[in-house]
Amino acid sequence: MIASRPLFVIHIQLHPVYELGATPHGRRRIIPVAGGEFAGDRLRGKVLPHAGSDWLLERGDGAFQQDARFALETDDGAVIAMTYRGVRHASPEVVARLARGEQVEPTEYYLRTAPFFETAAERYDWINRILAIGVGRRTPSGVTYDVFEVL
Repeated sequence: MIASRPLFVIHIQLHPVYELGATPHGRRRIIPVAGGEFAGDRLRGKVLPHAGSDWLLERGDGAFQQDARFALETDDGAVIAMTYRGVRHASPEVVARLARGEQVEPTEYYLRTAPFFETAAERYDWINRILAIGVGRRTPSGVTYDVFEVL
């Protein structure tokens, strides 16, 4: 049995997509982070704009693989690097609806990530040593994740 506790909810706003097209690895897109916010019992703050992006890969099997790196700033001024790898998959119809920016119920697709954190701030040193999981949902302007610390 895996136990967890909520770490925070994060809303990530995204800039328009840069399309790289079909590469040897799949169809690649780069999606710059525009900002956002996060809040939980132990930390809260904002997602720094222009401090990261998601190098999204549409694989041959139709799944999308996230590779994101960006920076968080806590409400008390600490900077925390957040990275994650993840996967999103859905039926072709749901993928098309998401691509059009439609609101789609999260139960209609799978979006999970494995976030890691890095900071030099002593008060948040504990976050350097945790394993986390994120359960996501697309929004018209970005993505929202419920992030949990694995205990």
